[in-house]
Amino acid sequence: MMESGGNILVLGIGNVLMGDEGVGVHVVRHLERLAMPSGVELLDGGTGSFQLLDPMQRARKIILIDATLDGNPAGTVRRLTPRFSSEYPRTLTAHDIGLKDLLDTFYLLERPCDITLFAVSISPLQDVGVELQPEIAARVPEIANLVMQELASSE
Repeated sequence: MMESGGNILVLGIGNVLMGDEGVGVHVVRHLERLAMPSGVELLDGGTGSFQLLDPMQRARKIILIDATLDGNPAGTVRRLTPRFSSEYPRTLTAHDIGLKDLLDTFYLLERPCDITLFAVSISPLQDVGVELQPEIAARVPEIANLVMQELASSE
């Protein structure tokens, strides 16, 4: 992990055992195969926890990728800038509470940081398994490209 406070953290959130809910982790895995700009840290955040607070505090910018249950068609991607849990879209699993609490804690510490969320809409009916549905899997390279564009605009 990066030591400096000037890095950009790309954090994929999700449970890869719950199909599309793990899309954030799949995007980070895709990004790991690409050349990253200097100062970018990629992190599989799993289902989120307070252990993520440390790498988040060391970053000057955080890019989150997470699945959401927002009623949009599966595969819809929205770019959001949540500041508090009330601004974070609904997700499928227990990390919904953990990550929301983490965001609130992060801001309560008054640590200035730019947080961008790429919220990927998924269907509420999910099969248990490690594979993404075809419409979500097809979006992974596109979402990775959106993250790369975000990184380029952050330089």
